[in-house]
Amino acid sequence: MRKIQMVDLGGQYQEIKEQVNATISQILETSSFINGPEVHAFQKDLEEYLGVKHVIPCANGTDALQIAMMGLGLAPGDEVITADFTFAATVEVIALLQLTPVLVDVDADTFNININAIEKAITPRTKAIVPVHLFGQCSNMDAIMQLAKKHKLFVIEDNAQAIGAKYRSKTGEKSMAGTIGHVGATSFFPSKNLGAYGDGGAIFTNDDDLAHTIRGMVNHGMYERYHHDVVGVNSRLDSIQAAVLRAKLPKLDGYCDARRTAARKYSQAFAGQANIIVPKTVNGCEGICDTCDCHVFHQYTLRITNGKRDALVKHLNAHSIPCGVYYPIPLHKQKAYADERYMEEDFPVTNQLVKEVISLPMHTELDKEQLDYISAKVIEFVNG
Repeated sequence: MRKIQMVDLGGQYQEIKEQVNATISQILETSSFINGPEVHAFQKDLEEYLGVKHVIPCANGTDALQIAMMGLGLAPGDEVITADFTFAATVEVIALLQLTPVLVDVDADTFNININAIEKAITPRTKAIVPVHLFGQCSNMDAIMQLAKKHKLFVIEDNAQAIGAKYRSKTGEKSMAGTIGHVGATSFFPSKNLGAYGDGGAIFTNDDDLAHTIRGMVNHGMYERYHHDVVGVNSRLDSIQAAVLRAKLPKLDGYCDARRTAARKYSQAFAGQANIIVPKTVNGCEGICDTCDCHVFHQYTLRITNGKRDALVKHLNAHSIPCGVYYPIPLHKQKAYADERYMEEDFPVTNQLVKEVISLPMHTELDKEQLDYISAKVIEFVNG
């Protein structure tokens, strides 16, 4: 059996090696390293794929979130509601801009932000909601957009883990993750479903004026060289990363299908197992449905409900199976973001999830032998 990896970027590279190497060599020959033709071509390709009017590439996913908030004109003291159960980058940029983060609980089934908790947290100072499409599927965007409209709030989608996922609205209409709110942000960190070979990110919007503002912001606030019309930052996607992403983009749907196939095999293996809760999807198929396109499984995350999650981590590692705990500490308990406003009784789900979640290897190169071995070792421990 091949060595099991949490993410197999080397195996994925072999499929696109020839195209990537040729394009990078061309970039080296032309020395068009920043804002070159590959960046513009990738931008257009991604706009077409997502069905969105404007894609603005930038240096990384954290910058994408920060610049999106800057572009909306959020001011120090404005409150921004987001999920407690997520990676720190989401709340980090809120704090960096001297906005006021308001953390709320998530749903136990999907791990995504809880709608009732959002509504409870809205005050006259609230200006935006940041739903995080965690582990590869969208938050309840129908309800979030309805709340935003009712309270005149901006919606900034943190789509770092869900590029390629589709959201099916109550009317049956499908939209690509990250394109539903006023603005979306994504990351092209190498381990993402669409990953570069370094850092990278992008911002999406259908708002022409907002897109114009953000395009200046990513380049020191310049629309014309040495004319600084807005306060900006230096955050640009380099041409080599754009070339890698452009080679991968036509394969993204296939990558997502491969992840779904692996997720189905995991979920089928764990069906009926006591103390294991498999990932839920918004359409209720629990990852087993062959036609599911709402979840792209950036992570395949189980809940181990018998209190032995940490022991399972050690068991898997002892059998050369990598795994991850995303995330072990709620944001409201992190030293950097602790606040006397937060009451433990407001975070029952998050406080439980951090004790139970474990993410198994998930990538496009997993084969049946590996999946069977991983599943067997999980079941062996749980039933032992």
